[in-house]
Amino acid sequence: MEAKDEEKCKQIDIELIEIDLEIAQLQKRKSDLIKHKEQLKYLSYQRQTDLISDKKKWTHKDFPWYNIVQETLKNKFKLETFRPQQLAAINITLSKHDALLIMPTGGGKSLCYQLPAIIDKGFTLVVSPMVSLMEDQIIQLNKFKINAKMISSYSTKEETKLLYQMMIDGKSMLKLVYCTPERIAKSKIFMTKLQKAYNLNLLSRIAIDEVHCCTTWGHDFRPDYTHLTIFKPMFPDIPVLGLTATASSKVITDTQKLLQIQGCALLKATFNRPNLFYEVKWKPDNKECLDEFESLLKNKFKNQSGIIYTTSIKDCENLKKELRERGCKVGAYHAQLEAPLRTKIHNKWLNGEYQAVVATIAFGLGIDKPDVRFVIHHALSKSIENFYQESGRAGRDGKKSTCLLYYKLSDVFKLSTMVFTTQTGLPNLYSIIKYCLNSKDCRRKLIASHFDESWESIDCNKMCDHCSTELTTKRISITEYCKDLYEILNVTSNNDMKLTAQMLLDSWYGKYNKKMKITNIKPPTFSRMRAEMIVGELLVQNYLAEDFHFTPYSTISYIKRGSNHSKLLQDHQIHMYISKEKFIEPNSKKIKFL
Repeated sequence: MEAKDEEKCKQIDIELIEIDLEIAQLQKRKSDLIKHKEQLKYLSYQRQTDLISDKKKWTHKDFPWYNIVQETLKNKFKLETFRPQQLAAINITLSKHDALLIMPTGGGKSLCYQLPAIIDKGFTLVVSPMVSLMEDQIIQLNKFKINAKMISSYSTKEETKLLYQMMIDGKSMLKLVYCTPERIAKSKIFMTKLQKAYNLNLLSRIAIDEVHCCTTWGHDFRPDYTHLTIFKPMFPDIPVLGLTATASSKVITDTQKLLQIQGCALLKATFNRPNLFYEVKWKPDNKECLDEFESLLKNKFKNQSGIIYTTSIKDCENLKKELRERGCKVGAYHAQLEAPLRTKIHNKWLNGEYQAVVATIAFGLGIDKPDVRFVIHHALSKSIENFYQESGRAGRDGKKSTCLLYYKLSDVFKLSTMVFTTQTGLPNLYSIIKYCLNSKDCRRKLIASHFDESWESIDCNKMCDHCSTELTTKRISITEYCKDLYEILNVTSNNDMKLTAQMLLDSWYGKYNKKMKITNIKPPTFSRMRAEMIVGELLVQNYLAEDFHFTPYSTISYIKRGSNHSKLLQDHQIHMYISKEKFIEPNSKKIKFL
């Protein structure tokens, strides 16, 4: 190529870089404008609903049902006082207004429809996403001698027939009917009975638990929840009460629109659970991890009740088996178990025969066991929202409890290949990775920021791993490491090869494929653990990105350069924080920075 042509090519490359930067800036501006627009919509809506949502308006003693509400609280539920927002929510729904209640896990959402159900004529329909949640509430309600029934795919023909009869019998004293959204979407017989109950004035309200599942912006979107839009047209004068522990302004707005309850009351309690201790630990290899779990169950959490969450059914069964072989009293709970066995395991955990349940996310939402002292995440949650809800199973009695999350880079890709097809799957997953990788900020402050709340570190009261110890953190540059990784990716791309994250790390440490010729990169002198931290940081900062490819048997996540790669050509520096206490080299007493 002639010198003039080379010069022109360089000029074109420079112009292309400038265009990439302009596109990135415009995309960011577009994203910021969309976010600002949604915030303005939400603020406008808030102003419209302030009057109906005024807590003072709904907590006075002038309501005609005030005395019976207080008597029911004490005599049926054996409680002396209401928690924040409960009385307001109860008065709103008894006044036949629609409402959304956003209350932290363990805040007592279920009481807000269970208590009114007892007072009102007829029954309350409760739409719930999980059989375990429904089972747990039925067990608790039966203890209080409250007539509550559920219908699910596990219900027998006899149970289903009896429920249908009770739904249209004013003398049955049926107070709560639990079902999944799939029942609303797919069972014409159930909807026929529900409509007949409505015509007989036996349907008093509709409660929708985990209402964030209605919208694709929610972290647990369930397509069948979209069928709940039929409630208002079918039952226009029946109050709808939506309940969730986590909802952004976008989720709230979309949910109101889908359920056709714009202008409803909106009650929101703080997300802070002051009695929960949040901690993140690096997940070691399998044997060492099992050693840690055994020690936790037999020592730190001896004679205490808890939950151990893991990702897959296979991991769930394996972890249960290995812990039992070490003498730990644990059961496994997941969606593939037969209904009678799931109920048996659930009850064994409730009555203390099992110290812990090793579970997938099929277990836990709404579980009302007040003395859960620990929730351990053996693997990552799919999002901050999921983590907040799952860890929130702990400490419902207000006593100090531990929420321990184990992080390892390889677990990221087990989840990313499951969630990347959804609109918010990867951003939600990366939010929990950022939470884990953060080495300096209060865990509570990180959670608050995610939920658009403002907490200060002082609100933590030393109830997280960062605030309870004197951490020494240092801001370091990882720019050169990123350039090394790009060089490896360039070489593999030129050889028509793709690398997974683990293969990329292997290559970085000099374990190259024979086709690769990399001579100008020195392998890291620090531990593999630190290298994984750096790759994770580059991933969440968009300097690296996942590249998903389907095979006949699975989906594989390869690594490629991220959308921010052009910044490096402008001498941009990439930084991360490291903590001496958290990143001590394995098998070494010396503390070293990178």
